[in-house]
Amino acid sequence: MRKLCLIPFLAACCICFAEQAGPLQSKITTDIVEVSLELQHAWVRPLSSSALAVKFNTAGTWHFYADADTAPGGKKLQITARLPGAEFSEPILPSSHDYFDKGLNQKIRVYSGSFTVYLPFKTAENITDGNIEVQISGAVCSDQLCRIEEYSLGIPLTISQQADMNSPAFRLPAKQPTKKTPAAATANGLTVQIALPLAIIAGLLLNVMPCVWPVLPIVVMRLVGQARQSRVKSMLYGAGFWIGIVLFFAALAILNIALRIGFGSVYNWGDQFRNPEFIIAMTALMVVLAMFMFGVFNIAIPASISGQNGDKKGLLGIVAMGFLAALLSTPCSFGILIAVFAWAQTQALWLATLTLLLIGAGMGLPYFLLTMIPGLLKKTPKPGRWMEIFKITTGFILLFIAAKLFDSVPQSRAVPTLYFMIILAFAVWIWGGWVDYNTSKLRKYIIRIIAIVIILVSGRYLLAEPKQSKIDWQDYNAAVIAQAREQNRPVLIKFTADWCTNCTVLDLTVYKKDGIADLIKGKHVLAVRADTTERDFQATKDMNNIYGQSSLPVTILLLPGKEDFIVLPGIAIEQKLVENLNSIK
Repeated sequence: MRKLCLIPFLAACCICFAEQAGPLQSKITTDIVEVSLELQHAWVRPLSSSALAVKFNTAGTWHFYADADTAPGGKKLQITARLPGAEFSEPILPSSHDYFDKGLNQKIRVYSGSFTVYLPFKTAENITDGNIEVQISGAVCSDQLCRIEEYSLGIPLTISQQADMNSPAFRLPAKQPTKKTPAAATANGLTVQIALPLAIIAGLLLNVMPCVWPVLPIVVMRLVGQARQSRVKSMLYGAGFWIGIVLFFAALAILNIALRIGFGSVYNWGDQFRNPEFIIAMTALMVVLAMFMFGVFNIAIPASISGQNGDKKGLLGIVAMGFLAALLSTPCSFGILIAVFAWAQTQALWLATLTLLLIGAGMGLPYFLLTMIPGLLKKTPKPGRWMEIFKITTGFILLFIAAKLFDSVPQSRAVPTLYFMIILAFAVWIWGGWVDYNTSKLRKYIIRIIAIVIILVSGRYLLAEPKQSKIDWQDYNAAVIAQAREQNRPVLIKFTADWCTNCTVLDLTVYKKDGIADLIKGKHVLAVRADTTERDFQATKDMNNIYGQSSLPVTILLLPGKEDFIVLPGIAIEQKLVENLNSIK
């Protein structure tokens, strides 16, 4: 249904306004969306540039509209901000994605899930402290309902000539090109003329993958051997094998249709890369496939293809052999199949389905021709050293892709994820390297169960979402600390570094405990995270020059009424930290 509040089906849709009581809030939570504000710099100098991040987290299938042409009433997402003495530039919007509207029977551009809009601004020379006021409006719809939302939020901005702006909370992304809703001409003649021949070529190319090449001669000889009685039977079996391959791609086409119609949305490949779990899973998959290319483990050819078990299965068995042969190509052709599937999700259903079927037809064509003319088999390249080189090269390419994916893992989860990938590779080596053809079934099962347990246990502890600290850590700024001291406010400085393993342990065992966080908040302590990862960071210099410390981790307490600071080195500091915090009146 088209999500317009004016049509009878949705006549009851309403205009909802965020209720405001007292000062503007920097975070608003409703039943459909959570909106929060974050400053790039908490303190800003006059005549400088900074930005404000407006973070959205929508629930379920609710979404904002990126295109006024398809938004109910033309009300696409609009965000404005104002602050006397500041000039705001055009918002930097995230990449919108396709949503399949079953009522319109077409794709529309929307924002959903977690996304961020950035508002860059420049400060004037005479600017003073103030609140940035943000106005948000737009139509918000789910697969059943629509309403117009309007929110007013605010966040304080502090102006200081001594503001340290070297450690921004985030960096501005590049501006995304505006994407309009695709017109009905998506499946015009030119697109079809390009897409369909390319589909057949892509299918043919799948047969040169190193996973497929060793199977091809075996399959053809099996088909010819089973059909020695007549030429007609040979051609019939070749056609059956071809159909089996096409059925594999028909299954992909059915999956595409199910996601497009059954769930009322388009599977947007780009959006998945905003999900850390998906990125980690894809990185792990690339590592496993690379291990396969390096020969650490092998995927055995089923007996129905390589043995004699299927000689008397008839035409139905031949079709099953074709399906399995296509399935065997997936370890090498995974990247191609994913790219094709992602493309198919953005096309008209008939074009996507036809394209996927033609890829299967292209892959199965050589088998049909070789069963018709078995003599061609003698002219095909024979497996040899070139195939091994090709496989290993592909393995390194897969590792490069894994490294590229790993670069997108959130920093807080990067190191544990790296440890998991190493353990995963070790477990895969156990799976394939600790057994051979002569290994008994019992020992083989035991070894492979051990490999699975290693993967599951390490994944459980290394890939779990890190517990978020309830402490409002501020970036290190000597001026802010001095100001807090003047106001008799207690200060806690946690000196840390990205390379410091014990610093991570300290966070887990002390600072992420609810009791510690509540105590720091209850005593109105200014919590400062001092990053000393690099030698030239100001926090590194002050740790040595002001506080006389050279080892990490170390916590410094500056308490009201005390000139000397309190040093809490190492990770076993909880008891002394609690005692000192409780001493604060």
